Amino acid sequence: MGASCVREGSRVFSGGVWEEKYGYARAVVAGPRVVVSGCTATVGGVVQHEGDAYLQAMTCFDIALDAVEAAGLTREDVVMVRYYVVDERHYDAVGTALSEVLGHVRPACTGVQVAGLIDKRMLVEIEIEAFRA
Repeated sequence: MGASCVREGSRVFSGGVWEEKYGYARAVVAGPRVVVSGCTATVGGVVQHEGDAYLQAMTCFDIALDAVEAAGLTREDVVMVRYYVVDERHYDAVGTALSEVLGHVRPACTGVQVAGLIDKRMLVEIEIEAFRA
């Protein structure tokens, strides 16, 4: 389960360690649009589910969807998912998590393999965009 998010005007904050350190918001509300920053499986400053891309993805989705909901939208409003994996073997695990969480919504999606994330224990990072029609 993700961190509890708080909306302050057009910004949503989860209290994540890097939000304050690097000066960004978990999500930004721009009119009918909500753009959620990349979410990793970090809760309370600790990387969860080391070595398990599926469970890390599920944690990422929890954190991202908490931000969408704090912004006043729902998972049914999700229109785009971008995920970044550090190893091509993780595509299927993240895709399975995506299907379980948002398969009924069928958002657009892009998956990208990257050289690494901010912590070597992180296997996946997920961004979400939502739109209220």
